[in-house]
Amino acid sequence: MRKPRCDGQQTRKRLLDEACKLFAELGFYKTTTQEICKKADTNPAAVNYYFKSKKDLYIESWKHAFNISLERYPADGRIPADALAEQRLFGRISSIVRRVVDQENYSFDISHKEMANPTGYLQDALHEAFSPIREGLRQVIIELLGDSATDEAVEMCRHSILSQCFSPLLDFRKRKKKKGLKKHDFMVLSTDKLEQHIFQFSLAGILAVKENIKSEE
Repeated sequence: MRKPRCDGQQTRKRLLDEACKLFAELGFYKTTTQEICKKADTNPAAVNYYFKSKKDLYIESWKHAFNISLERYPADGRIPADALAEQRLFGRISSIVRRVVDQENYSFDISHKEMANPTGYLQDALHEAFSPIREGLRQVIIELLGDSATDEAVEMCRHSILSQCFSPLLDFRKRKKKKGLKKHDFMVLSTDKLEQHIFQFSLAGILAVKENIKSEE
């Protein structure tokens, strides 16, 4: 059997790029290393040569896709750390919305294929990637709620924000892939308008929770 062509990092990147697309479309079990190598225009032995196994390629391709998405839309929304909490909340929401709606964010689709047909292989990678993002959003919410806020109140606010970001966008992605969008579809609204609405709704909710906390003290 011929050894993989020795173009090093370029071959490795092609494998990751093609693996992202195939895992996002088909999931782990239906994706073959042979098809990945064919799409990447490289030797069938390349997966084992560069990644040792399909499992390791799966994990690394998710990380690859996630990092590309995060480079495009950083978790802080490119809002400075010394900006007002309200502005930083908007930045966090904007990052989530834009990463989810991005049709080239293959990490999102890989994650959902994993949820539908679990392998368990992505658990550590997901935890490592999302923990700092989760904590960043929590800290902004804590700042807005004030020191008297309970962990429960903070987590409920965080989940409320995430639900607003993910629910309509999940539907949008599914419909766009299956049959395209129609003029009357909700997501014809610009991403700018959507993220602004989620921000305003979330900020108003957080401030209302803050008032409830004060009234109970």
